[in-house]
Amino acid sequence: DAKVFVAWLTRKTGRAYRLPSEAEWEYAARAGTTSKYWWGKDVGKGYANCDGCADTSLHKTMPGGSFRPNGFGLYDTAGNAYEWVEDCWNDNYSKAPKDGSAWTTGQCRQRVLRGGSFANKPNLATSSARFRYDIDVRYYANGFRVARDLK
Repeated sequence: DAKVFVAWLTRKTGRAYRLPSEAEWEYAARAGTTSKYWWGKDVGKGYANCDGCADTSLHKTMPGGSFRPNGFGLYDTAGNAYEWVEDCWNDNYSKAPKDGSAWTTGQCRQRVLRGGSFANKPNLATSSARFRYDIDVRYYANGFRVARDLK
C-alpha cells in the first residue's frame, strides 16, 4: 500500500517520491545526534508517543506534529507509528550498501520498519531500533514516511 501511494503521489505531482532507505531514515531520525534518542540518552516525558514516553500512555496514533520536531525539523521519528522503509530485511548491516541506498537483497518478503509505535516500550522507539514485517500484512501501528528526490 505504501509503494502504491508513493507511485500515485509521484504521478499526481510530477515529482519523484519514494520510501526512504533504512540508512536515510536513521540519518534523518537522529538529526546529527549519536544518543539513544534524538533528544538524549533518556526517554524523558513528552518527546514521543510510546508506552512509557508520557505520564499517560495514549494507546493510539496522534496527529503528525503532536510532539517537538528533531534537529532537522522532522516530527514523530520516535514512536507514534512504525515506518516502512524500502529495504529488505537483513539480520545485521555487515553487507549493507555503503552509499545509503536501500538494501534490495535479503529476506525481501519481509521489509524493515523503523521508529517504534505508540504500542511499544521506549526501548523500541530509539533511533537505532528496527523491526521487520511481512510485506502483505497490514497492522494498525505501522505507517510510512515519504522521501522526495530533489534532483
